[in-house]
Amino acid sequence: MAAKGPCPLWLFLVLLSWMVLGTEAAWDFQSFKHDIVMFMMKRRGLDKPACKEVNTFIHGTKNNIIAVCTASGGKDYGKGLRISLRPFTVTTCKHKGGSTRPPCKYSDNKSSRYIVIACNQDGKPVHFDESLIVP
Repeated sequence: MAAKGPCPLWLFLVLLSWMVLGTEAAWDFQSFKHDIVMFMMKRRGLDKPACKEVNTFIHGTKNNIIAVCTASGGKDYGKGLRISLRPFTVTTCKHKGGSTRPPCKYSDNKSSRYIVIACNQDGKPVHFDESLIVP
């Protein structure tokens, strides 16, 4: 009499193919993420005339970043700076070393951080100073 239920070999093959495809998908995402970092650094001219050592991208709407210059979105941080009341997703790109001439190679680190910025008299951000990791 044949065993009832799925064939163990069939189940093994399905699991094996899922593991291989899952690993391949993770690799493809890492490759995609790397390509985006390289594209953004190049698009913004941060690789000319030499590779920029560090650059930070703040993920947020223009209005949310501008709000840090107001009482509703930020507070005084001293020395003419303001700190955001809520965290932003921040990506920091660092030059991996080697040649300082293009093509540049960067690593990236994405985290949730409070941003510290300087604002002009019109209440607009004019300088990114630092970011602080959310505790």
